[in-house]
Formats: sequence, C-alpha cells, structure tokens
Amino acid sequence: MTVLRSIVLFVVAALCEIGGAWLVWQGVREHRGWIWIGAGVLALGLYGFVATLQPDANFGRILAAYGGVFVAGSLAWGMVLDGFRPDRYDVTGALLCLAGVAVIMYAPRTGAT
Repeated sequence: MTVLRSIVLFVVAALCEIGGAWLVWQGVREHRGWIWIGAGVLALGLYGFVATLQPDANFGRILAAYGGVFVAGSLAWGMVLDGFRPDRYDVTGALLCLAGVAVIMYAPRTGAT
C-alpha cells in the first residue's frame, strides 16, 4: 500500500507541477493573460505541498526520484495537450528515467536510509 500511495502522490505532484508550468506558459507565451498565470502559480505552489506527503522522509530522495516522473510526465502532457509526438529516443529516455525512479524509491534497503 505504501508503494501505491507513493506512486499516486508522484502522479498528483506531476499534474500540479507540469500543469502549473503549462498554465504559466500559456499565459505568457500564448498571451492568455494573468488568470492563466495565476492559476499556474497556485498549481506550482500546490506541488510543493504534495511532495511533502510522500511516505519517505528524505527530501533529496523524493526530489531526485520525482525528476524521473517529471521527465516522463512532461512528455505525456505534451502528447495529450500540445500534440507532441515523442520519437523513440524520447520514449527510451523516459523509460530509463522511470526505471531510475523505481530503483531510487522502491529498491529494498537494509539499515539506515
């Protein structure tokens, strides 16, 4: 159950951070205005709180692992909302990042963490 909770929190964090950055991008680069920018800033702030809910108490480990989720999530976001089509190198890189997440977060550890 702890692994499932952690994965769900990573997905929620990705939605907040990537979504927030996308909203700011839309507000500035696509000239959609301050409402979009403000919503993006709020979503980015929410991301910071979601990360604190991870079961592991090590900030560095959580943020390092989240980096892999961010890479894969950003490519997926681009596909769904911007029509981006990743090539095989994008997909391979994202899979490597997710493998890194699995090793960092879910490998069995002995002793102090």
